[in-house]
Amino acid sequence: MTIKTVTTTPYTDQKPGTSGLRKKVPVFQQKNYAENFIQSIFDSLEGFAGETLVIGGDGRFYNREVIQLAIKMAAANGFGRVLVGRGGILSTPAASNVIRKNKAFGGIVLSASHNPGGPTEDFGIKYNIGNGGPAPEKITDAIFARTKAIDTYRIADVPDVNLDLEGTHEIEGMTVTVIAPVADYAELMESLFDFEAIRALLAGGFRIVFDAMSAVTGPYAKEILENRLGAVKGSVLNFMPLPDFGGHHPDPNLVHARALYETMMADDAPDFGAASDGDGDRNLIIGKGIFVTPSDSLALLAANAHLAPGYAAGLAGIARSMPTSGAADRVAEKLGIGLYETPTGWKFFGNLLDAGLATICGEESA
Repeated sequence: MTIKTVTTTPYTDQKPGTSGLRKKVPVFQQKNYAENFIQSIFDSLEGFAGETLVIGGDGRFYNREVIQLAIKMAAANGFGRVLVGRGGILSTPAASNVIRKNKAFGGIVLSASHNPGGPTEDFGIKYNIGNGGPAPEKITDAIFARTKAIDTYRIADVPDVNLDLEGTHEIEGMTVTVIAPVADYAELMESLFDFEAIRALLAGGFRIVFDAMSAVTGPYAKEILENRLGAVKGSVLNFMPLPDFGGHHPDPNLVHARALYETMMADDAPDFGAASDGDGDRNLIIGKGIFVTPSDSLALLAANAHLAPGYAAGLAGIARSMPTSGAADRVAEKLGIGLYETPTGWKFFGNLLDAGLATICGEESA
């Protein structure tokens, strides 16, 4: 047997926030710090023996090291299969899709969202449940309680998995499959939106620019916008995910995406501009000479969702966080559908989505 049980001591500062545990990289590099938290996740779950776990992250510094730990610990704790994105890459929305498509038990997503990356910058670990969404408070509270009492963790003493080559490996009876990180998500987008109409728009001269901010959405934007939809090559900027995001802050707002803003305000601006954050679940939308606030973005999406094939039947309802403006409320009223206000944090949208009460959700994050 190559499974080891390692003695450890608790840390007192591992309380998850609205989206997992976020700390500076040197904190996670402390002895057994990441191991303790991952084991506490597993110790707080039931019924996962032989089940599938999805693992991936936004490519930031320390991503690969913790992915290897998570794979080996999943094997030692009894999971039957791990799906991991090639290169350790999975955007947060893509990870959710992989969980749902493969009926996985859950997933570990390594990200600190829009926070900076690098040897002294931010890192994070969050757990998503089987519906693809963030773990609810019941689970995160249990994880925190376990971190304060943990005394051992289990890990397979095996070589690292080659994350850069798609394929299947065996670790202590557990299958590890390195998957293409973009393919499933691109197919999902093609099923929801009218790619033919968008292709025709772009072929007619409509110009777009997308700044991936050297973060996780670069490969997705390249494949979807340029390869599948036919946007001019070079439309996607900063498309290579870098451990330090190129030294930039991957927060798509008017401060950190200033270059994109200035491009879109110029006389010869493209017709549409956008940017995305570190893990791909936050965006900035800018029209030609027009900045669209996140609150208005939610309202505009909701008002026009019926134009996309995936939402042609209309929306069940709209959900927004408390700090988000009431623009979406007016859309909901006009459409005659429910409007739900939640605390900040995507995990609070999950119940509404699962219950079929809301179809589109969003929050002001600027």
